[in-house]
Formats: sequence, structure tokens, C-alpha cells
Amino acid sequence: MQVTEKQYYSPEEYLALEEAADYKSEYIDGEIIPLTGKSTNHNQIALNFSTELNFAFKKLDYRVFMSDVRLWIPTRRIYTYPDVMIIAGEPEYFNDRTDMITNPRVIIEVLSDSTQGYDKHGKFEFYRTIPSFEEYLLIDQTKIYVEQYSKTANKRWSFREYDVEDEAIALTSVQFEISLVDVYNKVKFASVDALF
Repeated sequence: MQVTEKQYYSPEEYLALEEAADYKSEYIDGEIIPLTGKSTNHNQIALNFSTELNFAFKKLDYRVFMSDVRLWIPTRRIYTYPDVMIIAGEPEYFNDRTDMITNPRVIIEVLSDSTQGYDKHGKFEFYRTIPSFEEYLLIDQTKIYVEQYSKTANKRWSFREYDVEDEAIALTSVQFEISLVDVYNKVKFASVDALF
């Protein structure tokens, strides 16, 4: 997939290129950005969180999707692949495509060095334009640290952080709690200082 030949792509061109590509890319208002490689820690954290969510929601009206389901943000003309999304009720599909949804309630991103700034600022700004969106978690993969943003009213968000002093994370928009031990299960940190 060649994405450097042209500066601007329509959403239709992006989707056609994405169908044929060997790797995933995000689309931001005409620009195609290849997703960088993810680490085993990144994958392990996303899998740990989504597994616990899926089990907890087994008999509840919530759905959990991982990074293969694309999110369409129409107000910003963005296609992106969040690491984990929680949908309340049924997914709302864009253009009847079951690989693209528009109604996440919770989005969870595992931070990478290359995407950390974008995930914290750019993506959060874009995600806030989604009417159903109520909660955002940013999980560090290099140490035990999680940032949680919860919607309290229109244009108002509360912030909470978790680190080695905390035992569990409680979501506010859905009834769910997960221990930090479970979030970081089998994650290998480079530094001994990051461990429990």
C-alpha cells in the first residue's frame, strides 16, 4: 500500500486502500497514518482488559471490541482503531459495515512512546465529539500507571490516576472494576522499579 504518493485521500479511497493493505492505518481528515508496530506488553494489557470485560459483561447488554474494529468519528472525518471499546446495547454500524462502529461508551488506549501525546490530547479531543462517549482510559505499558477521564456533564470531565499505590480501577460509566494485578498480568517491565 503506497500512501506517500498523494497528500489527500477521500474516505472512500482510504477504505479501498485499507482493504488491500498488509497493515492497518488510521485516517484523519484526508491524511493516512500507518499504525506503528505494537509490543507484547501493549497486546497483553489490551487482551487482559478486554478478557475481564468480556467475562464481566457475559450476561449484560454491553459489547467489547478490540483493535480490529474501526471507529468512525464523523464530525472530524476520522477512522481509527482504539485498543478496546465498550458499546452499550447494540453497535451502531457506519454504512452498514460491521467492521466500523460509531457509538462507543468507553475507549481504552494502551500508550506507546510514539502515540502517547496523540492519544492523550488529539484523540481525546476527537473522541469527545462522539455523543455516546463517556469514559477514557490511558494505560501505560512501561510502568503501573493509568489515567481515567469520566464525563460528568456536557463539556465537563473528571480525572483520576492510578499507580502502584492503588489496587483496582473502577469504571464510572459501566459497572466494572478490575485489579491492577489483572491489568498488568504477564506484563514484563524493563525496570524493576515499575513492579508492585
